[in-house]
Amino acid sequence: MNIQAALEAARFTKSTFEGCDLALEGRIPSNIRNELTAKGHMIEVRGVFSPQMGGGQAVQRDFAAGINYGASDPRKDGAAIPEIPPEK
Repeated sequence: MNIQAALEAARFTKSTFEGCDLALEGRIPSNIRNELTAKGHMIEVRGVFSPQMGGGQAVQRDFAAGINYGASDPRKDGAAIPEIPPEK
């Protein structure tokens, strides 16, 4: 995945230390949710892009190409703005 796709990927979280409860974003396919339920997990679906799953921005530097890439998580407010590399 590139950094934008990684920030947009569906997430899950576990908010307790014990038990089999698990919160998933609604974009996790139903067959995976069904398999987890069959294994004893208690699934809670929390929306398509749930802010409860965290959020962030990222900047990646491609040194070979001399390019900076920025990515921003749709779950949160904000932006990643890569700086233009200095001229050599």
